[in-house]
Amino acid sequence: MKRLLSIVTGVLLVAGLAGCKEQLDVKNPNQPTPASASTESGVISLAQGGVYVSGFKELKYYDGVPGRFWTGAMGFHELMGDIIGEEAANQYGNQIGMPDYVILDDGTKVLNPSSIPTQIGLLRTINVNANAGANPTYYEWAYMYNMITSMNSVLDIAEKVTFSGDAAIRKNTVKAWAYWWKGYAYSRIGSIYYAGIINDKVGVTNGNYVAKEKIIDEATKNLDLAASALTSLTADANYTTVMNGLISDYNRVGKGLVPTPDMWKRTINTLKARNILVNTPAKTMTAAQWGQILTLTKDGVRATDNVFTGRSNANGDFFVSPDGNLAAKSTGTPGSVTYKISERLIQDFPAGDKRLANNFTQLAAPALFNSDRGNSFNTRWQLVNKGKGMAGTVVLSNQDVGGYELYLSSTYEENELMKAEASLYTGDLAGGLTSIDAVRTFQGAGLATLSGLSQAQALEELRKERRVALVFRALSFYDARRWGVIDDISKGGGRTNAVVVDKAGKVSTKATINYNFLDYWDVPDNELAYNPAASGSAPTKNPK
Repeated sequence: MKRLLSIVTGVLLVAGLAGCKEQLDVKNPNQPTPASASTESGVISLAQGGVYVSGFKELKYYDGVPGRFWTGAMGFHELMGDIIGEEAANQYGNQIGMPDYVILDDGTKVLNPSSIPTQIGLLRTINVNANAGANPTYYEWAYMYNMITSMNSVLDIAEKVTFSGDAAIRKNTVKAWAYWWKGYAYSRIGSIYYAGIINDKVGVTNGNYVAKEKIIDEATKNLDLAASALTSLTADANYTTVMNGLISDYNRVGKGLVPTPDMWKRTINTLKARNILVNTPAKTMTAAQWGQILTLTKDGVRATDNVFTGRSNANGDFFVSPDGNLAAKSTGTPGSVTYKISERLIQDFPAGDKRLANNFTQLAAPALFNSDRGNSFNTRWQLVNKGKGMAGTVVLSNQDVGGYELYLSSTYEENELMKAEASLYTGDLAGGLTSIDAVRTFQGAGLATLSGLSQAQALEELRKERRVALVFRALSFYDARRWGVIDDISKGGGRTNAVVVDKAGKVSTKATINYNFLDYWDVPDNELAYNPAASGSAPTKNPK
């Protein structure tokens, strides 16, 4: 019987979550089994641990430098999106975001100095099972299939459990949770890998790899099943009791309070809109697709909605302070932190933006790193802890225990900016600018309202706003991909008029960067080595 190498069956990790030992009726609390979850409290604990532990925390491999899902796997996204840079070589972090070349203001062409001089070549060379945990393509795949496996067990067991109170409401709440997180996981798989596996079975897998588009279809299917399960629910005592069990208490803070069923359905709509947007090149988006996004975002996350978030606690049950999230791992002097703030991120803040002033400090002299790495992550900037005290302005990093609110999925800002983009592309310039302004007001940017812009100017404001308003939320690479920025310059890609600090500390403001990155990753060889593609499978390697 073939099994996914990357999947540890979810239930084996539930005991690692705080509180589960008391809730699970097991003889050995360190080795829970599916039978352990055959009670209401047991299946709820399994559903909780299958997300927070199996889906985001525990894997066969781990490296302490990039860290777990929210710093490691998501760090790869922000490295390739040119939000951050990395000096450390663990999981090839100092190369995965390295462009093919940079042309400085004086005309000097700085080539990628690696022995494998393109990111595409690098990913192909290191994506081998023998690299084990050093293979960066392994992580997101493994985490998300962990989550899918766990949620398959939850759905199977939920059909057999006797629920108390209003049993239908309690059961449907658990099912909504499981379908939502399966939809979330398939969304992530289909948005980064060229192919994937669809599996609804418990304890087994298959070798039928399908194209990324089919994976996104499966995400939609599960998200729709979650919404259907929520349709008959209200935020009564039965719903709230189950949700309090599903969402860890330390995560039920701020925006992470239990969402009502209607709030949750709006979260689903926003994720569905994202799946359309980020997986379609902007130049090929159709009027029908923009219309879909408008429909979904008009009923997407609102400014007052609760959403799914995560926080640290003293035990480090979900993530550990002070450096268990991307923002925290980017906070402090560049020489002392894993991730360095990209000069290109800073240049995208509008002049006078309080978000920049409240969260970043310019160094007296540039911080220079590994001059043989192409100069792309030298920087003059550092992210500060807990902001600088500007009332009403967003704080981008807080390293205190429980201080940072980590958004796990859909947010108001993302929803509003997708609405803005769809509006701009369908001729509603005023509506699009209003949505951009709404996000800036929500985050306390202190900027004047936008008006009188052409479509091209408005889209440039939108591009910059997505980078700065959604910073550290692992959406930047998706945007760079769909806008063609990661394409080779010969195919219209790259970035011009970029700020780059060279190895001597000299600042260029009109530099050209040729990224030339792989758009969708090949299936990890960690999977294929033990679960080869069956006859009739879709290609598992991107032909690019």
